[in-house]
Amino acid sequence: MKLSHKIVDHGINVTFVNTEFIHAKLTASMAVKSVEKSPIRLVSIPDGLEPGDDRNDTPKLTESIEKVMPGHLKDLIEKINQSNDDDQISCIIADTMVGWALEVAEKMGIKRAAVWPAGPANLAFALHIPKLIEEGIIDIKGKI
Repeated sequence: MKLSHKIVDHGINVTFVNTEFIHAKLTASMAVKSVEKSPIRLVSIPDGLEPGDDRNDTPKLTESIEKVMPGHLKDLIEKINQSNDDDQISCIIADTMVGWALEVAEKMGIKRAAVWPAGPANLAFALHIPKLIEEGIIDIKGKI
């Protein structure tokens, strides 16, 4: 959200897309006036799970998100881009954990950028995992 505010500070419109589940928690924690007056348009798309499903079941949630959300994101972008010339989605900035959002952008001809919020050490480690496996430092399961 901090990145969104920094972008808005430069006069750029921001639409922040989240799952319906997280969106409900986010907006519930904000004062009504804050939501209404926010320079950031907060929107949500379904994650594919039912309201009572366990979102701590990471494999199930991940599978559902990857199956359902790309189509919903595409539909949302098309809806926004068809509704008003002033608020076109012209760039998608996405956490690397939702790389499918960048694929949607690419297929739609929209500029895209990946963000790695976990920190540079985590990124460096992740980028070197194949080399660590290749050199036998860790195995495919991450064991030393």
